[in-house]
Amino acid sequence: QVQLVESGGGLVQPGGSLRLSCEASEASRFNLDHYAIGWFRHFPGKEREGLSCIGSGNGSTYYADSVKGRHTISRDNAKNAVYLQMNSLKREDTAIYYCAADSVLFRSCELSDWQYTYWGQGTQVTVSS
Repeated sequence: QVQLVESGGGLVQPGGSLRLSCEASEASRFNLDHYAIGWFRHFPGKEREGLSCIGSGNGSTYYADSVKGRHTISRDNAKNAVYLQMNSLKREDTAIYYCAADSVLFRSCELSDWQYTYWGQGTQVTVSS
């Protein structure tokens, strides 16, 4: 069974930065590089929002308008990880952030959650002074 683990969330002041990491557990034997990966966030009482995604390999990347120019998604294949660098954070970025992986090999990505089969447990990001 594929297990994704997010890390890197926490408390940050407005204007600050965080880098979220998404890794597959060793037991999963899941090579993130072969699959599209997405980052999403969830606000209480609202639908999940797609923020950014990256296609298999160093494929095309996409960003939601709400984070474009502030966030950067990237891969580190040596570490079997995908990162979301978040800069210029705002109070309204406070949410639980999730990474998700496609189950179909070698696809480009979309910001729609239908594409993703495997989800992490989420990491809390709080932007507050």
